[in-house]
Amino acid sequence: MFKTAVEMEKAAMILKLLGDKTRLTMVKILDSHDCCVCEFVEIFKMSQPAISQHLRKLKDVGLVKEERRGQWIFYSVNKNNAYYSFVAEILKQLPDQDEKLKVLEENGTRMTCC
Repeated sequence: MFKTAVEMEKAAMILKLLGDKTRLTMVKILDSHDCCVCEFVEIFKMSQPAISQHLRKLKDVGLVKEERRGQWIFYSVNKNNAYYSFVAEILKQLPDQDEKLKVLEENGTRMTCC
């Protein structure tokens, strides 16, 4: 598969965004699971505005996309983004985050908004 090189400036911008542990964890989770803001509020024990701000930054560069389902918005990694292959290489090096979602399910708080 042919991979294009990532411009140094774009790579630095993406790495800066992913340098935040919360955003990096969000992207790792969203790479394999769609989530809504309320789930991230539970996972990270942060306010809804703080979670929304993290997601907005990821969305602004196109790494994350949103999809409306009824009155709720679900987020996922945008695998069509030009820099996804660069990000995917980073994500491969990280531990699985499925346990965080499993805890939500056990607590009955997975997709509480739905």
